[in-house]
Amino acid sequence: MTTTVSPPETSSTPAAKRPAASGTPKPPFRHRVSRFDAKVSPYLYVAPFFILFGLIGLFPLVYTFVVSLNDWDLLTGPGDWVGLQNYTDELTDPYFWNSLFNTVSIFLLSCIPQLIAAVFIAAILDQNIRSKTFWRMSVLIPYVVTPVAVAIIFSSAFSEKYGLINNILEAFNLDPVMWKTEVFPSHLAIASMVNWRWTGYNALILLAAMQSVPRDIHESAALDGAGAFRRFFSITLPSIRPTMIFVIITATIGGLQIFTEPKLFNPSSSVLGGPHREYQTTVLYLWDMAFNRSDFGKASAIAWLLFIIIVAFGLMNFLISRRIASVETRTSRRRTSRRLEEHKAQKAEGTRSLVAAAGEKRS
Repeated sequence: MTTTVSPPETSSTPAAKRPAASGTPKPPFRHRVSRFDAKVSPYLYVAPFFILFGLIGLFPLVYTFVVSLNDWDLLTGPGDWVGLQNYTDELTDPYFWNSLFNTVSIFLLSCIPQLIAAVFIAAILDQNIRSKTFWRMSVLIPYVVTPVAVAIIFSSAFSEKYGLINNILEAFNLDPVMWKTEVFPSHLAIASMVNWRWTGYNALILLAAMQSVPRDIHESAALDGAGAFRRFFSITLPSIRPTMIFVIITATIGGLQIFTEPKLFNPSSSVLGGPHREYQTTVLYLWDMAFNRSDFGKASAIAWLLFIIIVAFGLMNFLISRRIASVETRTSRRRTSRRLEEHKAQKAEGTRSLVAAAGEKRS
């Protein structure tokens, strides 16, 4: 008895046409590493900044708010929980409002002339003048000088008895000005320090923005008959609007945080900010509250109130700039549509005149 063994069956379907196994194959390890690197590496590169910001920026901000809710002394440390009592005390303190008035007054006397002068200097440096590099470096020299040296020099120049400014006034038979004991003269003197130091810095920022404006636009406007002033106000200023907003916001933040200039303006005064607090700014008042009165709780509350005021000023500047930009855009659109209508009207008038001329020839 013999047993017949049949051969194994062979599939007639080629191997290439066989259905693939269930599940997708894993990509090679090298591809997985490159994909992980593309997704994760950007966050790793920027992570050190956010870590440092959290340590030296965000954490002190939050901790200052916690301190402001306590009766915190400089020597004994945290005391009783008082909630918002420090804020209400400061909002009813006349010294706080006096410091806020001084801060806003010095800010307005320094920020507005500073920005006007910076735009004017940047416009001059943008012209084709000789020794451009020399003049551009020259306007930056006041910014390089330390604020302490600037304050000492201006404090001596604005001295009430032997200062340079009063000596010049007396040479013209004018009465000397009480620069360190009256409100407005002291604000003007401190604002002059700020303007002298920061005008050149802002001028170079605006100059960089002006040089990025395409020269073809200026050349086309000049060929159309636009003068230098018309090109400056119609082309240059609208083109550098984002940079102007940046400069305005940074000047606002710096102006509301002014400390060094009023602190060193009159070192002989027993009271910070003048004999009667004529030029005591909010940051100077904060420093006095923290280190002279040893009240860290109220000083932290002042810091947070100043932070809210700076944010409010920044938002106000942004909204005003946005409003001006929208008004200019609408004005430009109306001017363009009016010119198009005038062009269409002239074209229609020309067509009617041609038709009339052709009719007269036929008749």
